[in-house]
Amino acid sequence: MALRPHALLPRQYDHRKVLATTVDAWGRALWLICPDAELTPRPRTRPSPTPRRYPYDALLVTAEGGAVREQTLHAVTMRVIHLDALPNGRFILHGYDPGREPDRRNAQIYGRDGRRRRSFVMGDAVEFMMADRRNHVWSAYFDEGVYADPISCAGLVRWDSGGRQEWRYAAPEGVEYIDTVYALNVDDGVAWAGYYPTFPLLEVRTNGPTRIRKSPVAAPSGMAVHGEDIVMLGGDRRHDRLHHCRLTEDEVLLVEEAQLTLPDGAPLKQYAPPVGRGRHLYVRGASSRQWFVLSA
Repeated sequence: MALRPHALLPRQYDHRKVLATTVDAWGRALWLICPDAELTPRPRTRPSPTPRRYPYDALLVTAEGGAVREQTLHAVTMRVIHLDALPNGRFILHGYDPGREPDRRNAQIYGRDGRRRRSFVMGDAVEFMMADRRNHVWSAYFDEGVYADPISCAGLVRWDSGGRQEWRYAAPEGVEYIDTVYALNVDDGVAWAGYYPTFPLLEVRTNGPTRIRKSPVAAPSGMAVHGEDIVMLGGDRRHDRLHHCRLTEDEVLLVEEAQLTLPDGAPLKQYAPPVGRGRHLYVRGASSRQWFVLSA
């Protein structure tokens, strides 16, 4: 099965200065660019762009269909790791502030005018941060935060779009707690997660009970969910493997497997953490320029 092209950052923008990128709940590709950034070497990974000075004005580029729009986010004080769009033209950023380590307010909300409205503490070691179209923000964590931070220890937390904590995961009796969230899918009013160590499929609805299903796929990297159908990417140390499954009341049943390729049939050698939005799974390779999509 082949991915389909979804969005491409135009060549007039320097992709080497992209701090963070995602696909939001409306299907728009977002790139946050720091015009005054330099590539910083990092151990065991590619060099990454780092702002030369703080605060800085960041350029937010949005691609929807064939249209590209620019917006400035003013006086950003963080090295941004995650971003997403909120309803009413707002945006949320997560990162860290190298100059103010004691200040742990590592999430910032920007208004339609591109100016900061609010900051709050989201916790340490955020693996995923995703928002939906109903004013919910979900943050999922990895082990360095789960074992050390009072917010991150839940593994999965939901906030309102103003930064107030609404819900946090507590594993029921007999179920392993979250060590690290490997895959997250956020749709309107629902989040799906697969987590270490036992990799159950966790379903959390804002207006209903939490459900946990036994899953045959260990360590998935992404998922797309549509009704009773779910497609999981990766797992079992096969990064390009697709697992087509069917949901029952208490488990995930494997139906068939396939190999995922690039649109031209070339192998999918590596990719950044995918973005799951309901039935769509958005994937990009090592470059931040291009997003592809797979639909369940």
